[in-house]
Amino acid sequence: FNYRSTHHLASHGFYEFLNWFDERAWYPLGRIVGGTVYPGLMVTAGLIHWILNMLNVTVHIRDVCVFLAPVFSGLTAISTFLLTRELWNQGAGLLAACFIAIVPGYISRSVAGSFDNEGIAIFALQFTYYLWVKSVKTGSVFWTICCCLSYFYMVSAWGGYVFIINLIPLHVFVLLLMQRYSRRVYIAYSTFYIVGLILSMQIPFVGFQPIRTSEHMAAAGVFALLQAYAFLQYLRDRLTKQEFQTLFFLGVSLAAGIVFLSVIYLTYTGYIAPWSGRFYSLWDTGYAKIHIPIIASVSEHQPTTWVSFFFDLHILVCTFPAGLWFCIKNINDERVFVALYAISAVYFAGVMVRLMLTLTPVVCMLSAIAFSNVFERYLGDDMKRENPPIEDSKEGLGPNIKNIVTMLMLMLLMMFAVHCTWVTSNAYSSPSVVLASYNHDGTRNILDDFREAYYWLRQNTDEHARVMSWWDYGIDLQICQAGSSGDIEGIFAVIQVGKAMSSNESAAYEIMRSLDVDYVLIIFGGVIGYSGDDINKFLWMVRIAEGEHPKDIRESDYFTPQGEFRVDKAGSPTLLNCLMYKMSYYRFGEMQLDFRTPPGFDRTRNAEIGNKDIKFKHLEEAFTSEHWLVRIYKVKQLDNR
Repeated sequence: FNYRSTHHLASHGFYEFLNWFDERAWYPLGRIVGGTVYPGLMVTAGLIHWILNMLNVTVHIRDVCVFLAPVFSGLTAISTFLLTRELWNQGAGLLAACFIAIVPGYISRSVAGSFDNEGIAIFALQFTYYLWVKSVKTGSVFWTICCCLSYFYMVSAWGGYVFIINLIPLHVFVLLLMQRYSRRVYIAYSTFYIVGLILSMQIPFVGFQPIRTSEHMAAAGVFALLQAYAFLQYLRDRLTKQEFQTLFFLGVSLAAGIVFLSVIYLTYTGYIAPWSGRFYSLWDTGYAKIHIPIIASVSEHQPTTWVSFFFDLHILVCTFPAGLWFCIKNINDERVFVALYAISAVYFAGVMVRLMLTLTPVVCMLSAIAFSNVFERYLGDDMKRENPPIEDSKEGLGPNIKNIVTMLMLMLLMMFAVHCTWVTSNAYSSPSVVLASYNHDGTRNILDDFREAYYWLRQNTDEHARVMSWWDYGIDLQICQAGSSGDIEGIFAVIQVGKAMSSNESAAYEIMRSLDVDYVLIIFGGVIGYSGDDINKFLWMVRIAEGEHPKDIRESDYFTPQGEFRVDKAGSPTLLNCLMYKMSYYRFGEMQLDFRTPPGFDRTRNAEIGNKDIKFKHLEEAFTSEHWLVRIYKVKQLDNR
């Protein structure tokens, strides 16, 4: 979708892009693209394409999109160097740039071909933070305006800008609590809040959210608090102690009353909704599963495991607390900021796998500070230092401590580099549309079922055919039919698809007829043991459908009386007769995969299926890929009366 939007922007211009109504997205409603996307990614790629063509460097917009993320990862390394240099020193900055250049937690979003918002947003995030630290250190309006412009770019690129507009006010608030108020902080934050607020509201998709939604209220509250604090500092120099205390008590009481009554009034009138922000589910970790199951169903939105931390950060997980300790030990205004950044990012990364992306930069910076301190202590010239390492010749290790520590640090860095290379090669260098498996002898098998099925769709269906599938595959379906397939997407359609998949064939047929569906596509991994198939995602379809249709769909109906989700004979009758089950296991009961297993043995669920006599009334099998990974069914038309 990002590529299609960028291609439209490059072909028709910016204003046509803002007013573009894409009837192929969010079927059957269509999508007003200009008002429902963060346009920063498309505008950046389009601008680079325009500049290159102005310079007579002929390049296709696709090539710009493919290489945009790697180019911006280089800019991210530079901005990380600048930020770490401001926080500590130049040596730590160089190490931080090296770390973020190869760390898997960021490479996952910056490989060539990864054309997504995060590819440019992490650069904007780091650069905004660098300019903010620069603003606080200098108190310069120039640096603050630059920070506002960088923040504006971040708002245009990614919804994660909310992290910035909450972290910076938190930094100012903590500085006030620590009695570190200064005119530099006042100038920096007052300018940032006013100019940044106005600039952020220029993005059509954001609009008036900065003054209406709960995730922006902290910034407004800190701005008001900062003005009050500055005013009190002004009065303190001009009033007696008794007069100041009386005025302070009255002022605080009046302000608290006004804020309390205002929040009650605005909430009652519906102008603001304190608990309806997009990021409320980050605080109440059970909120999304109950109230927004379509968000909770995404694998990137699941809680992060310890394995994921080590996989994406490796040794940096162990070293970054040491860097945080160094910053707290030698605290100043900007190190308060990085400490708050680290603590909040660790929490959010633990709640949601996707937010590992916001933790990665600060882990790289603090680990660089830790390594830099060790190298300065043990690799520096002892004669030039006031406090060289203590050497104990009696133990025999004294003269060799420097060499031992240096070798240990270099070994850790070498292990980190090897791990990053391995993860990048195995996890992030393969297209998601082509799967690979490995034999016992190390040889690789390529499973090309997705492209096989999409090629069949392109060659054998009308270009305006409507294909119903779970929403994970909608992006691929938009492309596979000459770029004009009608994929069933959008929240309304996702609910309807979930209900159809969860219902019996007759009820599902009515839904498919209402959506004018021509084909149904499912992913089935029972033959090859692929765990990411639709049966394993099925309960999320049930939950999403149940949220809108609780009388028709109930999650408990798909479990056994013992509360188990089973596909064998002990499975729930509702499950064994629903459309998803029948489409997945049609003709599968006749297949014997191995002489050691009975016919109809599902390798993914390790069970023999319970319903082998599956027949269709309203559907017919149209295509099944080589390894049965992709199955396509054609929806029959009504009988001719």
